Amino acid sequence: MIVGFPESNPLDAAVGARVRHWREQRGLTVEELAQKLNVTREHLNRAEHGRAHLDSAQLHRATLALGLPVWVLVGQREQRLDG
Repeated sequence: MIVGFPESNPLDAAVGARVRHWREQRGLTVEELAQKLNVTREHLNRAEHGRAHLDSAQLHRATLALGLPVWVLVGQREQRLDG
């Protein structure tokens, strides 16, 4: 670990990558989605890169904002969803 940089949790990194993918697919900016999740732009940016955790309430708001079922963001396997 580099001092000053939090370690990346593999599950948080996977969820964050999915959030980023679907945010971009839906044409939302980091700022727009962060506002919908009630987090700072910086926190969402860190979460999308696996360096911060999104709690269950934030993930719920993300599914609402992105129009997705929760399994798309937190599922263990890659599953196809047209979008």
